[in-house]
Amino acid sequence: MTITLKIQTPDVDTYLRLRVESGLSGYGREAAEIGLKNSLYCVMLYDGDEAIGMGRLIGDGGCFVQVTDIAVLPAYQGQGLGKRIMAALTAHIESAFPPSTYVSLIADVPANALYAQFGFEETAPRSLGMARRAGRKGIA
Repeated sequence: MTITLKIQTPDVDTYLRLRVESGLSGYGREAAEIGLKNSLYCVMLYDGDEAIGMGRLIGDGGCFVQVTDIAVLPAYQGQGLGKRIMAALTAHIESAFPPSTYVSLIADVPANALYAQFGFEETAPRSLGMARRAGRKGIA
């Protein structure tokens, strides 16, 4: 099995399928069409020609960026592929945005442990909202 990572925005059908099949909530087609066009940066994982994972950065690209849509199909989970997606997104965060950019995400448990490896910290006692600043780990 050779898994390849591509800098690529998923098409609407692939996006909707990967979200649902990986266990994330679904979205309507119209929302996905609008949202995907406004992505700042996207990566996808492929096993051959099959899309098996993705991740996106959204936001204004200056003050605020959000990590979203980290998805890996169940058959491929537990193989470090989420970490591979996050490493690619983090590399882009560090190279493309000003150091003061506020980068945030909403983490499902236990994925918060993955995000913590990339410098994200919990932001509130009751929620698992996590944040970091580009250019350094942590929010301080």
